[in-house]
Amino acid sequence: MQQYLIAPLLLAVAFLVLFGLAEYLYRIQKVRAEFTRKLVHFGTGIITLLFPVLLVNHWQVLFLCSSFLLLLVTSLKFNLLPSINAIDRQSYGSLLYPVAVYGTYLVYTLAGKGDILFYLPILILAVCDPVAALIGKRCPRGSFRIGAGHKTASGSLAFFISCVVLSSTMLVGTFPEASFFWQLFIASILISLCLTAVEAVGSHGVDNLLLPLSAAGALYLLL
Repeated sequence: MQQYLIAPLLLAVAFLVLFGLAEYLYRIQKVRAEFTRKLVHFGTGIITLLFPVLLVNHWQVLFLCSSFLLLLVTSLKFNLLPSINAIDRQSYGSLLYPVAVYGTYLVYTLAGKGDILFYLPILILAVCDPVAALIGKRCPRGSFRIGAGHKTASGSLAFFISCVVLSSTMLVGTFPEASFFWQLFIASILISLCLTAVEAVGSHGVDNLLLPLSAAGALYLLL
């Protein structure tokens, strides 16, 4: 029983330390919530990469994700964790993040197509999404709306470029002996185009759910 509890508890402590760091930066160092939120977004994704290494089944992932979903819902209800929640727009992104992680892990487990089916979608969520948001705010060029979402061409371009770099690197790393490098590169471009469109359409943080699941689906078809 201990082997099933120790790893989830260690990961839970790592997540809590990350939340604590964000609160320290927000409350003591007066870092804006937009940046501490992105720090938690990125850090959560990096810690999540340990799931296939430390956890043995999806029930442990469900336990972790459900626990933090409950924590986040509670924080919204009682105005806690301002480093995550004190933003000037309506967003469900923080609540959808643990749902997306569990859904991606479940797809990865059931598909049995290799670790890239988990790692790449989570990295795209952890890295490309914050990059797009930060570039879009620092260099807001080509503002546009799709539905209720407000996006920028500069942010979408940043997302696309970072997604191509991540996708092509991981695909080539997964198939290092492949003689069809150019096909992998084209595949990474197509995946990145699709996900850039998903990111552009997603509003109110819904892209936190759509991006990793769309990436997992695209990879499943590719593999």
